[in-house]
Amino acid sequence: MKKSTTGLLVGSALVLGLSGCASSGSSSMSDTQQDAWYQSPFVCGLAGGLIGGGIGYASSSDSDEDDGAAIGGVAGATAGALLCADYGSNVVDSDGDGVPDDRDQCPNTPAGVAVDASGCPLDTDGDGVPDYKDECPGTPAGVEVNASGCPLDSDGDGVPDYMDQCPDTPAGAEVNALGCEADVVLRDVNFEFDSATLTSQAEMILDDVASKLDASENVRVRLEGHTDSIGSDSYNKELSQRRAESVKDYLTSQGIDADRMRAIGYGEEQPIATNETAAGRAENRRVELGEWTQ
Repeated sequence: MKKSTTGLLVGSALVLGLSGCASSGSSSMSDTQQDAWYQSPFVCGLAGGLIGGGIGYASSSDSDEDDGAAIGGVAGATAGALLCADYGSNVVDSDGDGVPDDRDQCPNTPAGVAVDASGCPLDTDGDGVPDYKDECPGTPAGVEVNASGCPLDSDGDGVPDYMDQCPDTPAGAEVNALGCEADVVLRDVNFEFDSATLTSQAEMILDDVASKLDASENVRVRLEGHTDSIGSDSYNKELSQRRAESVKDYLTSQGIDADRMRAIGYGEEQPIATNETAAGRAENRRVELGEWTQ
């Protein structure tokens, strides 16, 4: 039998075997069987290259055996890889967001909306409202928001709750940048007897003030100290100044820039109640917080 005839017969048999290998992943086989190593396009391509090279060599004349083997090898490798390629699995992406349905945790994303690796719309500020719906996209972490992604403003004064030093302003009232109609008395911000040392309860109240001032980073404030009329005018003036400075120092220790605050002591100059009674004097001993506009 001639070399070319022998090569063709052998090659045909090998090709039939390769085709059977490639087609063995019929629908009746399990996924594990379909993923057998011998069905890999790489393995089939390698086998096809060897088969094609053999056919090319065997079917060529003595003078062009090398060329025949090379051409047959390339053709065989290509054919083998194609025969074993998996054309049965179609990737489905119903909402067209670039994440296949089998990995998409948010399968009904509107067209054109940017998504993360899980197929869910981006939520840059992490407030639970996706960017494409978020009307306030830069909300600080942890701030409670409404359905539009904007911070809550319970009293509707235009100053969100997390910045509002006066959260219960009456409807329609005109407020300053602190959310207050006027200077606000810092209730229970008290001091040790005849000193400028803050009580532990006063520090707890100032922690909340500091938190809201930190959120209102462009707002400057006045811290005003006041006393009752017991003692000399000069002593009360000096004591009220030290107390205002004490509040400023504490807020500074909580991260508020000292340049945003001005401490002023008025002594007994601006009473808000009578100094003739103990209750009135208690009201006059106070620290007030107001917007510093100059």
